[in-house]
Amino acid sequence: MTDSPRFTNGIRSARQSRGWTQDELARRTGLSRAGVSAIESGRLVPSTAAALVLARELGTTVETLFQVGSEAQSGTVWAYAPVGKLRTAWQVEVEGRVRLYPVEPSPLGLLAHDGVVTESGFQPRRPLEPGKTLILATCDPAVSLLADELLRRAGVRLVVLPRSSGAALDLLARGLVHAAGVHLAALETADGNEAEARKRLAQAHNRRFRLIRAANWNAGVAHDPGRSYRSIRALISSGVRWVAREPGSGARQCLDTIFAGGRRTQAEHWLQARDHQGVAEAIRNHWADAGVCLELASMQAGLGFLSVRTEAYELCMADAFADDPRGQALLDAVESSRYRSALDDLPGCDATHAGEWRRFQLTDSDPASGASN
Repeated sequence: MTDSPRFTNGIRSARQSRGWTQDELARRTGLSRAGVSAIESGRLVPSTAAALVLARELGTTVETLFQVGSEAQSGTVWAYAPVGKLRTAWQVEVEGRVRLYPVEPSPLGLLAHDGVVTESGFQPRRPLEPGKTLILATCDPAVSLLADELLRRAGVRLVVLPRSSGAALDLLARGLVHAAGVHLAALETADGNEAEARKRLAQAHNRRFRLIRAANWNAGVAHDPGRSYRSIRALISSGVRWVAREPGSGARQCLDTIFAGGRRTQAEHWLQARDHQGVAEAIRNHWADAGVCLELASMQAGLGFLSVRTEAYELCMADAFADDPRGQALLDAVESSRYRSALDDLPGCDATHAGEWRRFQLTDSDPASGASN
């Protein structure tokens, strides 16, 4: 008697990469939210019809979205499902497992891929060193400075996945990235990033983490440079068209805070941008009049800017990763004078406390995040 094959799937990662909640995926596929949740967690193996509709709505194939245990032994297991027909990949080792990551544009541009996945498996295109690559999920528009320092100091290649703070923490909780960039609270809210990290990481196997300060960022409202506003209140009351970020992002949290004292936002119906640069580009191209982003992204696009708050931008990683040469290289790079000096030259950035870090220990009393985005 043989064991039944163990199925794995990339539904959650594919859904999160599109910024969809479980409710949204259920609506698009005609499945129930409970059904989507059960399939994502592996409690339910979908019917052929359900698998086909899930793959169609997520822009991939059934073969890519669902895999059996034997595929994990072939070296072609994806960290999450690629979108569309693109099969170029990076090969990275995280927590002792080597996975393939679909190549995607990032603040670093289109980084050269390590190989291509064909019907016969992964076909390398360059000498592979999965253990010399550090993978980071972040929305940091200045992350190229960190990539340059890592490569210069330690010969470590940085692969950047452009993700919101919440989505980055979700990937870290699943052991799919080495570190997550987080900025989810005003600077005076000392435990803001830690509180959200505790919720998002509550189910992670490694229950001890570090938060490393990379910079303090100035966040606010970018707006059409052709108009001047005396205050945020005046801008809101002027009836401008807004561009928003997805739930789980620091910019969306800041936007909700701005509107908390007045009318309820309808952000889910507004134009959505994937990152800070996307917000700025939407305004520069006149698709919207205003949106929350970092001062750096606003200044780079030549927009007007109203400051709202200073945020602590921190890198969250498993505490044990500090013993990995890549983890030590990350710590060294962030606290280096060269990196800090480069950041200080940018508008809205303060690297005075870069490199400072603290541990936090998860306990059974830490509540798991109820967010499904």
